[in-house]
Formats: sequence, C-alpha cells, structure tokens
Amino acid sequence: MAYKSLLTVAASPNEVLGTVTAAASIALTMDAHLDALALGVDRTQVGYSYVGSGAVVIAAAMDRAENEARETEAALNAAIGAQTPALRSAVESLVTQLGALTDVVASRARYSDLVVLPLPYGKNRGVEDEAVTEAALFEGMAPVLVIPPAGLRSPEPKRVIVAWNQSREALVAARRAMPFLKRADSVQIVVVDPPAHGPERSDPGGLLCQYLVRHGVRAEVMVLARTLPKVSEVLARHVRDTDADLLVMGAYGHSRFREAILGGATRDMLEHAEIPVFLAH
Repeated sequence: MAYKSLLTVAASPNEVLGTVTAAASIALTMDAHLDALALGVDRTQVGYSYVGSGAVVIAAAMDRAENEARETEAALNAAIGAQTPALRSAVESLVTQLGALTDVVASRARYSDLVVLPLPYGKNRGVEDEAVTEAALFEGMAPVLVIPPAGLRSPEPKRVIVAWNQSREALVAARRAMPFLKRADSVQIVVVDPPAHGPERSDPGGLLCQYLVRHGVRAEVMVLARTLPKVSEVLARHVRDTDADLLVMGAYGHSRFREAILGGATRDMLEHAEIPVFLAH
C-alpha cells in the first residue's frame, strides 16, 4: 500500500524548497510520480470604476499574475532540480483569478493520492495559500499533508499520532493515512476527554485500534484528559511530549456559500503546527 501520484501546489515562490523536498522524499520512497503546479493568481475584484479604467486594471493584474507564475515555476524547477535525478516529476504553470482557484486546484487534486502543501498560515503566506489547502481538501477530496517550516523528518514517520473523536472525518483520515501508518514503528490513537455516554464509552478508540491492527499497524490507544481550554492545545502538548513525527486528523470546516472553509480544531492545529499534519475530509 503506497501513494503513487503526488501533487504539490505553489501560489508563490516562498517556502517552495521545503515542501518539494518533503514531497520528493515521499515520492522516491513509495516509487511515486510528483506533479508540481505553479499558480499566478489575479487577486483583483474589479467593481465600480470609471469608464475605461476596468480594462487597464485587469490588464495590469494579469501581467502581475503571469510574472508571479513564471517566478513560482522557476522556484519549483530549481527545487525539483535539487533532488536526485531518480525523481519522476513534472511542472506545470497557469494563471487564474482568485475566484476560480478552487476549481483549478480541485481538478488536479482529485486525481492525486496525496497533496503535499506548505503551512497555509504565517509570515509570507497569503489568502491564496489557505484557498489552495481548502480546495484540495473539500472540493478535490484528496488527503493533504501540510509541511511546517521545520520540514518532514522522514518520508516514513516512525511515531504517528491519530487524533480520534469517532467522527466520519477522523475515520477517513485514518484510512487515507494507511501507507504511513503501516510503515510506522508506533501509532497512538489519541482520544481527548471521550464523552461519558458516547457509542465508544466502554472502549474509546478500541474499534479503530482493532481495525488498524488487522492491517498490520502497530497501534495503541491513549486517552487524555482535557486539561487545557482547547482540544487542539492538548493534542499539541502530547505531540511535543511524545516527540511525534506526524499528526493525522480529520479536516473540519463550515460552509460559506458553496465552499467549505477550515475552522475549529483544524485551523488551530495548522496555525501552530510544529510537525507535519495529515488531513482528510
């Protein structure tokens, strides 16, 4: 069981090397192909304007987006060129308006086993970076591995934490992460403050543990008390205490018109991620 088609998307030349290096190491380990997409994003929203000025604004915005696409493509090519020649890869660039970005990214993500992206929040990150992550997850229906500035320690993480709350999203994430889970030395199914009257009240995480063990995963359950205000804070502390290499969790969001946006624990974990976070919806 392995990922065979990987995708990374860059909307700016910032932090490209770390993300490509992580994606390339996974691709080489799992004998996969890596596709890289460079985006030039037209962020203008032309509304009321003087007669004739709209065309000028649009033309200038498109020129800027095309330049950004070329710079980002060059950064991706340089980052891929820094990898071993054994890496099978392809780089594509295109220009899109911010409103159409979701469809562009989703159309590629749907045919990828794993999308590897940089942290969508922080210094030098823009609204388009968050939009790319959301598009891959919610519209592209692909699992996403988010790489923090510290990078990926190993393409085969040895200590993995699976955040479990009995939800559909958490179960999908655990299943999609199976190639990583099967290669790990230890997998902790972490349950924070399980409900006293839930369906798994007598054995929190037990059924998931059984399911993973039957697949050859070295899994165990860890139940933690909610000793901090947020569940995400409890998880983050446990990640540090166990020196984990990877966190697997469901991606949660809420609707904004027709698009879902990241919210709740998902956003909290990504805003303060110190290790790679594997997300699925």
